[in-house]
Amino acid sequence: MRVLHTADWHLGQRFIQGHERTEEHRHFLEWLVQTVREQQVEVLVVAGDIFDTGSPSNQALELYYSFLLSMRGTTCRDIVVVGGNHDSPATLNAPARLLRHLRVHVVGCVPDCFEDQVLVLDDAQGKPGLVVCAVPFLRDRDIRLSVPGETAEEREARIKQGIADHYARCAEVERVWQLKDLGLPVLATGHLYAAGAAPSDSERTIHVGNLGQITADHFPVVFDYVALGHLHRPQRVGGREHIRYSGSPIPLSFSEVDHPKEVLLLDFREGKLAELQSLPVPGARRLVRFHGTLDEVTQGLTSYDNTGYPLPAWADVQIHSELTQLEVAEALLNVIQELDRRHLEVLARRHFRLVKLRALGEAEETDDTPLTRSLHDYTAREVFEQRLEAEPEDSRVELLRTFDELLERM
Repeated sequence: MRVLHTADWHLGQRFIQGHERTEEHRHFLEWLVQTVREQQVEVLVVAGDIFDTGSPSNQALELYYSFLLSMRGTTCRDIVVVGGNHDSPATLNAPARLLRHLRVHVVGCVPDCFEDQVLVLDDAQGKPGLVVCAVPFLRDRDIRLSVPGETAEEREARIKQGIADHYARCAEVERVWQLKDLGLPVLATGHLYAAGAAPSDSERTIHVGNLGQITADHFPVVFDYVALGHLHRPQRVGGREHIRYSGSPIPLSFSEVDHPKEVLLLDFREGKLAELQSLPVPGARRLVRFHGTLDEVTQGLTSYDNTGYPLPAWADVQIHSELTQLEVAEALLNVIQELDRRHLEVLARRHFRLVKLRALGEAEETDDTPLTRSLHDYTAREVFEQRLEAEPEDSRVELLRTFDELLERM
């Protein structure tokens, strides 16, 4: 059985100042269909965050459904889609009964019947060939009951144990261990933040996942492979080859400029994971950074070569200079106006502002006027953290965790 693991598509994401990512996602999905066909993939697993918001745009929905339709012309017999923290369970689950007739298995949230998370997929001969424990993002209500008066440490321990218990319960489902005993491989999914993993700055803080931070040892040994989502950097968990984040297929922030983008191809033979290889995802657009002096940034912008990329690059600019903010702004604007926007675009509305605010560098200020950041440069969480400075220190941690939970539910 050949399986392909991917996650964190974030269809419908709007980048800085509302820049669309539709064409980048379209390039990826077309490449994915072609890769599935060429590699003769039999099962596709998408480990959460299919969409960037709980209310995806019509364009994002069109990409998703067009992709599922295109997959019908490939060797892929089954597609497994689980919900992530960005996804709306209602949006994912709404067409689930219809998609099941196309052998698309959607688990947007933990189902009312626990065993509905366990899928048995047939091989090419029509016989059971793979067991999938399709575990979605686990929300607070899925794994624990609220306990009045519990401390932050007690809550964290309860959440961590709740996540571990959920996977243990999956492993104890009768169909799972019976088919495992008969020689079938077992694959589990997850959308969480594992301990020791390396995040980017583009993953939204998740109340349950960030607190739980379960380790590789929390996944039962019955799982031959654990397909994870949420972190955008491809990586192993706890050094285990069979517990993997596939990462996002496109860079979702400038912090991911140097991250490889890939999907994972799995071969199961004789009931075990026999081979695992990463397939690099070709990029349609580069995100590039130009940080340094005005001369260094100007040289970088004017000499940039976008050969090999069908879409213009997006640039993050940060200048350190002893010139006044106005002088730096005017010089940079002159450079930007001369650029060929078909090859390189400075997202000036955000980063031009950062140039003004950070032109002297945080460690090299020579102007007596204090520099302040714009509200647009803060995340909602950072704004709340500043608000907490007016609250008693002993209450800040609990208030911040409650705020994270609110963000997750929104």
